[in-house]
Amino acid sequence: MLQLVGVRKAFADRVLFDDVTWQLNARDRVGLCGPNGAGKTTLLKILARLDEPDAGEVVTPSDLTIGYLPQDGLEYGGRTLVDEARQAFGPLLALKDELHRLEEQLGDTSLDDATHEAVLVKYSEGQEDFRRLDGYTMDLRVATVLRGLGFDEADMEKRTETFSGGWQMRIALAKLLLQRPSLLLLDEPTNHLDLDARNWLEEYLAEYPGAVILVSHDRFFLDAVVTRIADLSLRTITDYQGNYSFYLREHEARMERLRTMKREQDEEVARIKMFIDRFRYQATKAAQVQSRIKALEKVVPIDVPPERKKVHFTFPECVKSGRTVLELAHVAKHYDEKVIFRDLSLLIERGDRVALVGPNGAGKSTLMRLLSGTEAPDRGARTEGHQVVMQYFAQDEANRLEPGRTVYEVLADGSPMHMVPAIRNILGGFLFAGDDVYKKAGVLSGGERTRLAVARMLLRPANLLLLDEPTNHLDLDSKDVLLDALESYGGTLILVSHDRYFVDRLATKIIAVGHGEATVYPGTYEEYRWSLSQRAAVPAAPQRTPPPSPPRAAGASAPVGQPATSAAVAALPAAKATPAPQDRDERKRLEAEQRRVRRTWEAHQERVARLESRIAECEREIKALEADMARPGFYDDVAASKPVIDRHQALMWEVGDRMAEWEALLEAAPPGPQ
Repeated sequence: MLQLVGVRKAFADRVLFDDVTWQLNARDRVGLCGPNGAGKTTLLKILARLDEPDAGEVVTPSDLTIGYLPQDGLEYGGRTLVDEARQAFGPLLALKDELHRLEEQLGDTSLDDATHEAVLVKYSEGQEDFRRLDGYTMDLRVATVLRGLGFDEADMEKRTETFSGGWQMRIALAKLLLQRPSLLLLDEPTNHLDLDARNWLEEYLAEYPGAVILVSHDRFFLDAVVTRIADLSLRTITDYQGNYSFYLREHEARMERLRTMKREQDEEVARIKMFIDRFRYQATKAAQVQSRIKALEKVVPIDVPPERKKVHFTFPECVKSGRTVLELAHVAKHYDEKVIFRDLSLLIERGDRVALVGPNGAGKSTLMRLLSGTEAPDRGARTEGHQVVMQYFAQDEANRLEPGRTVYEVLADGSPMHMVPAIRNILGGFLFAGDDVYKKAGVLSGGERTRLAVARMLLRPANLLLLDEPTNHLDLDSKDVLLDALESYGGTLILVSHDRYFVDRLATKIIAVGHGEATVYPGTYEEYRWSLSQRAAVPAAPQRTPPPSPPRAAGASAPVGQPATSAAVAALPAAKATPAPQDRDERKRLEAEQRRVRRTWEAHQERVARLESRIAECEREIKALEADMARPGFYDDVAASKPVIDRHQALMWEVGDRMAEWEALLEAAPPGPQ
């Protein structure tokens, strides 16, 4: 599908790739990995034909189509969201306009019979092409992708220029997915997506019909999507057949082998040099010396990347808080006409590890501000517990750094004296090395300021942490430093993060924010998703047997939840399989469950039958209309023919929508009753 042959790329004396030969196959799912500055984005631009290699070539078939999503910088305007997304179907839209033009021609009574027949044949062929290219499901596909990426019904008719930068990138991603190029190049596609949108994108890319190459700092996303890792390091590309977790194991093993080979090579070279230096001036050893000099000249030094020091860090000790850490009682919050919370009651206890989840704009950051006390509720009360020492990391925390202070001074200010020796290690873990520590905070990039703000937080004692998107702009290594520290943190943690791996590892309680409420789900994020799937399955996909218990993180204790609203009392089903009936009550319950399963299955079958009946009815009517449209003289009377043509077009659209709905029902078909 695509091949790099002898590719070289350099910027001044810095060589990114040198004589790289690499191949991409159809339907490959490739994750580009490597240290910062290795050239991942540069490689994507070369593949997207936005940049040229200094040497070598990129060999592609003539019919290859490429779609490229940069990290940022794309903006749209002048159309509604739906109209902008439809632009992905350029050829289909042109064909649709052509069909409308042909319909107008067919209604022209001044056409002679030969011309009329030619237009009719052309219209029939165009209509068949439109049907073959799934033109009648175009709007359905647009709505599916936009909703999957987090846009709601109210957004569909909004002008694209009214969306912020993050949502603009979602529009760009939606257009790329709708275009379905044979090669999809994605540079940090999850940067602006919430957890629900990331989960949807994972499933979409897993079934994508073309090849995908992506760069991402989301470990869970990489594990879920890619089947191959291309590691960019040492000016070349090394392939690993497997997901990101497999790559980590194999890469470390490979680096260990390289280090061993390098050590053995250095020892051998040292022995040869010692022999040469010792016997260089002895005539009896001249031949042996010359032989070793030639052997030394042939040695190709083994290149090993510098081993990055793994930073392990623990938070400074802090006094222990009381059992109740924070409490919100009957809190309401709104902005103008938009209601964020109506009547919210929430209790946070010592040791809780809470993740706030929900779509963008649902109110997660608002809830964090209410919990931190930086914003007051419109109604209700916030109560802080005994001896609570809080640190609040806001989304804009990076912008609060004093621009005139150096990187080192930012961390040293306010840190306990016994933590000062750890400052250099922490800075190294967040990619501030050497003279970087003397840079002024005001000259740092947005990503560098975020890393510095996170590093500063690690050095200040607290028994309550509120973290709003702390992983934004962090690379995988920096995330690992923060994750290790938070895993060993002994206080109370409340966080918002769109990094699934981060949430999976830390959270033991989930609060789902949205629709004016915040509902508590005791358990991990995986258990929360399991709970949602089981609740959604009740009306549409009952199980023959009781569902299995949801997966629990290794070592996690059984969580105890505190409902935020009365609706949360029954939020989580029993976390273990139903036992065999032991008594009469249990048997009655199982019999009732079986009756419910049968009723739900029969309702599903009835819905499928109704759809099939409607599709057949539409097709019969279409056939009758087409027979009427094919009779001689049909188009002579414009007033009489136009309603028939419009009805035919409407039925074609309806059949397309009904077929898509029918296929979705079949895919989600529940098993029949026992």
